[in-house]
Amino acid sequence: MKKLLLFFVVAASLFACQPPAKPVFDLANAKKEIEAADLAISEFMAKGDSAGMASAYSTDGSVMLNNMPSVKGKDKLTTVWSGFIQAGVSKLTLTTLEVWGDENFITEEGLFEIKTKEGAQIDKGKYIVLWKKEGGKWKVHRDMSNSDLPLATK
Repeated sequence: MKKLLLFFVVAASLFACQPPAKPVFDLANAKKEIEAADLAISEFMAKGDSAGMASAYSTDGSVMLNNMPSVKGKDKLTTVWSGFIQAGVSKLTLTTLEVWGDENFITEEGLFEIKTKEGAQIDKGKYIVLWKKEGGKWKVHRDMSNSDLPLATK
């Protein structure tokens, strides 16, 4: 009987020393959060809010667009997005195709379309965004896109 009791005490202490099970990461829910963040970015563009656009990025986030160097830092991101707004961009549509990753980083593949207030298409193409969890929210960490439109020639 003592051996049986000793076995239960040892087994219980071993079980009690196990770390708690890590919660399972819910990628489907993370995708919904990413899509909601994309919608907020589109709304910032529609309002002409370049600072709001920049706020969607992580503290060390950057954007890598066609025909220009990478831009990093909230002030520089605000300036870049302000330039687009001043050039007449007012509608940015983002469509998520696929996401993959974990609780720290999510990669999003998607399509974009950029239009003027009048509805004229300026650009369309595809993008890859690396999202980073920062302060409990998904923030754009790396933003890279390229156009589907032919290169303008003179």
